[in-house]
Amino acid sequence: MTLREIVHSDPDILGGTPVFVGTRVPVRILLDYLEGGDPLEEFLENYPSVAREQAVAFLEEAGRAVLDRIA
Repeated sequence: MTLREIVHSDPDILGGTPVFVGTRVPVRILLDYLEGGDPLEEFLENYPSVAREQAVAFLEEAGRAVLDRIA
């Protein structure tokens, strides 16, 4: 799954806030859930328009970005 299939930003959708493709769900909400100690399952239950594959791929991409930055 490419980054363009996972997340995008469009000025006409929530003022350009990055959202999961095909939804109006900001990616920040996923991070807020995880930072708050909530499991991925709870996020997916509350935001069924986000596919598990999208959420996992986003987290993998975020992890790679961080590792690339510090390596």
